[in-house]
Amino acid sequence: MLAAMPPTPPSPPEAGEPRIRDRGDACPGALRLHAAADGFLARLRLPAGKLTSHQLNVLAAAAEELGDGGLSVTSRANAELRGLREGCDARLAALLSDAGLLPSPTHERVRNIVASPAAGLDGLGHADVQLWARALDAALCAEPRAAALSGRFLFVLDDGRGDVAGLGGDVTLVAAPDGRALLSAGSGAFRLPAADAAGAALACALAFLDAADAAGTGAWRPRELPAGLLPDWAGALARAGIGAEPVPPAPLRPAPPPAPGPLGDHALHVLAPLGRLTAAQLRALAGVAAEVRLTPWRGAVAVGPAPELLPALAAHGLITDPADPGTGVTACTGTPGCAKSLADVRAEAARAPGGPLPVHYSGCERRCGHPHGTRVEVTARDSDTYLLDGAPVPRTALAEAVAAARQRPMESR
Repeated sequence: MLAAMPPTPPSPPEAGEPRIRDRGDACPGALRLHAAADGFLARLRLPAGKLTSHQLNVLAAAAEELGDGGLSVTSRANAELRGLREGCDARLAALLSDAGLLPSPTHERVRNIVASPAAGLDGLGHADVQLWARALDAALCAEPRAAALSGRFLFVLDDGRGDVAGLGGDVTLVAAPDGRALLSAGSGAFRLPAADAAGAALACALAFLDAADAAGTGAWRPRELPAGLLPDWAGALARAGIGAEPVPPAPLRPAPPPAPGPLGDHALHVLAPLGRLTAAQLRALAGVAAEVRLTPWRGAVAVGPAPELLPALAAHGLITDPADPGTGVTACTGTPGCAKSLADVRAEAARAPGGPLPVHYSGCERRCGHPHGTRVEVTARDSDTYLLDGAPVPRTALAEAVAAARQRPMESR
């Protein structure tokens, strides 16, 4: 049943104590709408960010008919419809279901699966983890107990290039060149056959649920568990019949995201300005590709079209050039869409000067939607003052300060 849910504040832990959550996770979904200042919000989980051209057209129609006319791409390659009118619940559910975007109403919020968007397209990587994502999604939806996972629990599947391995997954699988996979879950690290990747990820998620039940603290993610009640990762893998070899945890060596432009000979990578795709842009992508993969860098990989179609996408306002000042610029909703925001940070972000370092604009100290990795942080104190990496800057001097910050060497940050 659809419901509009208010945000649930976490119970703050005492010093030295694990976080205790005394309420369930109220993370929004496609069937659990969130009441925001600009209307209701629906968050659609899209494993590996994958959408067909038909689904893109359906979302464009839903955005125009029911919402504010656009789609937001999240840092987990999911999608959000904003500005939804009250009472649109049944119509939205019917549209999504008919388009195949709600394969399991009971599990729709737990299908948080990020995968290397260019896997299988450009000759890089060691495995097509898009196939792992499909198998894991099917396994999740078929396991009744998996519905108890938090809407924040994240699976990350990296094809070995390192583009998504550093995104803070609760269960992370990285393809190895020898036909095996490296699994990281909490403090556990294992080497296992690549064919068992999806089963191993599900086994670890269920092991977390067992540990969370035993802890009784309402933990949403493994990092929130008390130190003495960690999951039995090795035991869970063994019980699932997976031959996993424990290995020392290896430091992640994240790679930068691909630049906008061609990916191999038959795929294009574009960025959505400030993470927003208009209905017209959704239809433009649907018109050139049978499959599109939303990315955790708030863009999309169009599978199939050749590089000569990039100008047509640029004409619709999509970012196709690495030199575009909007490359690497992200922002939260800000005012007027978010009641907690202290400023219209999207207006400031739209004026952001270019530079090699990413920059994220936040309307308050929660810094919603911030990207992972090295970046410049701009946070509103009020409508006239910002913090730039912690230092106060008046709004009138913000553009100049951001320009300088984005040019600093990455190793100095």
